[in-house]
Amino acid sequence: MIKAGTRLITVLDSEYPERLIQIYDPPAVLHCSGHVAFLQQMAVGVVGTRTCSVYGRQATRQIVPHICREDVVIVSGLAQGIDGLAHQLTCMTGGKTIGVLGNGLNHVYPHHHAALHHQLMQEQLVISPFPPETPPRPFQFPQRNRIIAGLSHLLLVVEARLRSGSLITASLAQESNRIVGAVPGRINDPLSAGCNALIADGAVPVNTAADVLSQLPNRFFYPK
Repeated sequence: MIKAGTRLITVLDSEYPERLIQIYDPPAVLHCSGHVAFLQQMAVGVVGTRTCSVYGRQATRQIVPHICREDVVIVSGLAQGIDGLAHQLTCMTGGKTIGVLGNGLNHVYPHHHAALHHQLMQEQLVISPFPPETPPRPFQFPQRNRIIAGLSHLLLVVEARLRSGSLITASLAQESNRIVGAVPGRINDPLSAGCNALIADGAVPVNTAADVLSQLPNRFFYPK
């Protein structure tokens, strides 16, 4: 692990985040590369569809940078689409971000995120509950989603279909008593159907970064 440039944190270590211990079936270990201190800071999870629309990208660009400027960590899954864009925007803004993997640290998935993957490992934080050489497998991603939800004080769903991994992550966040926010969309757009359903079920409608920041505990934010 030392030669690979990564660290192993267990539930017995002080660096293991308390809010992750509170979730159902927390990972016993976290393989980490980067700034482990991010695990202890205020965090907003940002998730969404891999096949995001122009609207989804515009919404992410409008919201994420303003959250970063308030020294809030952005947590996402390094996936294609909204996830990757959220990480990229955070880096461009000079903010802090955590990438949570459904595979080992030494595997890049998707492959076209190789540069982003390595940038986050060196300059930000990438974590995984799996050993470094573990390849991506479908049954591992629910554990990834559970960690994203658990690390987040608020989980924001930018764009999602009615049946999607993002809605599963939102459900996991609700089970862990996290605040869930969603970006509303057009009623006839399948990519916004999941977000509109979340709002109908009580999620916070998010039109601006201020809508997110005002929901975070023990902090007071004002629109800019």
